[in-house]
Amino acid sequence: MTILHVDMDAFYASVMTRDDPGLQQVPVVVGGGHRGVVLSANYLAREFGVRSAMPMTRARRMCPEAVIVHPDYDLFESVSQSVMQVFARVTANVSPLSMDEAFLDLRGVHGDPVDIAEQLRARVYDEQRITCSVGIAASASVAKLASRRAKPDGVVVVPPDEVTRFLHPLDCGELYGVGEKTQEHLHRLGLVTVGDVAHTPVAVLVRALGPAQGAHVHALAWGKDQRGVSGYFGYQQAHGAAPERSMGADETFGRDTDDPEVIARELLRLSAKVAGRMRRASVAGRTVSIRVRFADFTTITRARTLPEATDVTSEIYAAALGLFAALGLQRARLRLVGVRVEGLVPRATVHRQLLLGQREHGWAEADRAVDRAVRRFGGSAVQPATLLNGHAGRG
Repeated sequence: MTILHVDMDAFYASVMTRDDPGLQQVPVVVGGGHRGVVLSANYLAREFGVRSAMPMTRARRMCPEAVIVHPDYDLFESVSQSVMQVFARVTANVSPLSMDEAFLDLRGVHGDPVDIAEQLRARVYDEQRITCSVGIAASASVAKLASRRAKPDGVVVVPPDEVTRFLHPLDCGELYGVGEKTQEHLHRLGLVTVGDVAHTPVAVLVRALGPAQGAHVHALAWGKDQRGVSGYFGYQQAHGAAPERSMGADETFGRDTDDPEVIARELLRLSAKVAGRMRRASVAGRTVSIRVRFADFTTITRARTLPEATDVTSEIYAAALGLFAALGLQRARLRLVGVRVEGLVPRATVHRQLLLGQREHGWAEADRAVDRAVRRFGGSAVQPATLLNGHAGRG
């Protein structure tokens, strides 16, 4: 079995700068306003230490000459769809991890994997003018690590007989599926490298991490990964671009706020934004979550699973607002709020009645009418009335 992990290089920054020659040779940071966070940075900005998820204020201090570019999510989705279609021309067995990366299982595909990888990279560049890096291995976890070593704009192959030599010197936290907490736990046990984990008896890891996690981490340390590349949705070329596992949006307020009306408006705006993206991608989801960040940067999330999958703005907003109300915050000052819908499935696999919402009110039909107006006249053509008198998050 041969698996490719293809990862776009600085995807958001590459997309935002590809059509502007003036941005090709300068540090570029993609992100929100002054108090937002870094979504992406090109490699020139990364040389100054700028990284994704870093506060914009810190990024500006580290790289004062950086050009700040606001993200265009519609453009990102369009480019992502085109890239995923390139992958689908090679194999039907594509498993997207996010907008800018995917696993490809080459079983049944004729040709040398390296040649296939180079052809993919050439097609992506020719069609989208952005670069990608590819890792090639016998398992998904090793392929993902290999693509990281290939960056930027390269290919790294890890043959089966080279797996342990490649893996064992790495920090155990680099293993695909080992999060920060697990890494800290392993380090406390004196297990720093992947080799340390590999040569620790499974029974010890099971006692430390639990039966499932302990055995899984031990297998990963030897380059064994039974997960394969089946995909969360079983990518179907006939349905266009592969959908993501979740879609969300958040907003950092210009000033900390405790105004419930401002917060409610922002939750509505974010719900509409997420629902619109879902409808464009032809997906629906059941689990709605919100993220709230306080003035002291403490962050909490809450989620609720709906009885039926939906892509209806009013239903997503009602769930988000209910989650916020359940927090019982009393004039707590907020820095950021976010809305996300998880557990996405192709809308075509859900019975249509489940997507109509409250049919007597026609909310689903209204949403689609709004979508048509937006496509024709632009994003501000139609908005909920609540948003016309105030623009939360724009201070």
